[in-house]
Amino acid sequence: MTKNIDWLAQTQKRQEELLETAQAFLRIKSVLDPETAREGAPFGEGIREALDFALQVCRQAGMTIKDVDGYAAHAEFGAGDELIGILCHVDVVPEGDGWSTPPYAAQIVDGKLVARGAIDDKGPAMAAIFAAKLVLELGLPLSKRVRLIFGTDEESSWKCVQRYFQTEEMPTMGFTPDADFPLIYAEKGLTDLKWRQTIEAFRALNLPAASQAEAALVSFTAGRRMNMVPDKAEAVLKPLQMTGTQIADRYRQYLSETGRTGHAEEGNGQVVLMMEGVSVHGMDPGKGVNAGTELIHFLRTLSLDERASLYTSFVDRYLHHEHHGAALGIAHLDAEMGALTVNPGVFEYQADGDALIQVNIRYPHSVSFEEWSGVLTGLLQEGAFALEVVEHLPPHRVDPNHPLVTTLQRVYTEQTGEEAGIIAIGGATYGRSLDVGVAFGPLFPGRPDSAHQRDEYILVEDLIKATAIYAQAIYELAK
Repeated sequence: MTKNIDWLAQTQKRQEELLETAQAFLRIKSVLDPETAREGAPFGEGIREALDFALQVCRQAGMTIKDVDGYAAHAEFGAGDELIGILCHVDVVPEGDGWSTPPYAAQIVDGKLVARGAIDDKGPAMAAIFAAKLVLELGLPLSKRVRLIFGTDEESSWKCVQRYFQTEEMPTMGFTPDADFPLIYAEKGLTDLKWRQTIEAFRALNLPAASQAEAALVSFTAGRRMNMVPDKAEAVLKPLQMTGTQIADRYRQYLSETGRTGHAEEGNGQVVLMMEGVSVHGMDPGKGVNAGTELIHFLRTLSLDERASLYTSFVDRYLHHEHHGAALGIAHLDAEMGALTVNPGVFEYQADGDALIQVNIRYPHSVSFEEWSGVLTGLLQEGAFALEVVEHLPPHRVDPNHPLVTTLQRVYTEQTGEEAGIIAIGGATYGRSLDVGVAFGPLFPGRPDSAHQRDEYILVEDLIKATAIYAQAIYELAK
């Protein structure tokens, strides 16, 4: 039957309405706002308004609506025992500065719909709604139910889907229009860890005092988030056997020899060393320059007090240029998902307080969390560190031969004329909220990704094309 339906032509007939509705949706500032949170709007009034807007479009199209305490909601149509889920989110990250057009004006500039949320994820969410509307308007026979699920907290802590699936049915299978085409079928496990060393734990090691220390480390800081490579680091030193000038000169010489960027300042009986790195996403830390481990690598050229010596030697040995955990004894390479990665994203050291390393580890499905974390726990004792698991998401993978994957691949190929390869990633998509879920668009291969950046946009042409793909996908999965 789909041979007789020109999905792109049908979408283009509705293009004006789709664009006007998407623009109105994007003009709602749906950023997390605890100050306006209330019952029914747990993440603030802006997000509540965006959720209501999406539901109203669905209601007018003839779908049945259910709101789950404002944490999430869904719109459903069709009939049958099996349920096809399309998981979107209505919240966006803060807009930031430096936009060339107002971030919530949703203007079309040079063929681009420009707004915060244009590609992540309000533009694609509206594409999915219009795709569902198209299937409904064509009166196509379905043997399954179709459910558009709207989350409200995807950009922070995913409490929305956690709350939603406490009471609501898990779809038989489904997809999220919140990543890349052709299709993401596998995602690494994600773990945020804190390695904490207290003064008491350090003293229990009974290390010999450093008799000829050239300097004492007063404090060390680097990074802000576990999933980002730190681009700045700062060490505050108190000169002992060396003068402040000698330490500063040695650092400047080191920067000159290594080509790294940084500077040194002296004053108030202390020396402050600053290092600049290159920040990238923590899923591929080798592409960046970790300012934290780079500065610690220099500190290892100094004779430091005994606690600082332990901290810096531990970091230098196990984390400096060690992006895959080989020195830690947890390296693992998987043919499908790639290598386990280690990103030390935050460093905090206070001579009179705790020493902390916050690490993001991403691992493939062929090694278990228990296997590698057990190895790590034993090794951390060497530096008097205790391991705390802040967050853990297990790996997510759908069999490449599953009908969900093969159907979406076929739809993509039919709509684009391009072969639909499948992708495994180190990041996390909303697809992992579904037991059998993949990420399916909206970013086409070769397009730059503007999500979370100033002047975020989606090409109007791509929004229309994605809507046609989603319409055929919904029909093929539910017919």
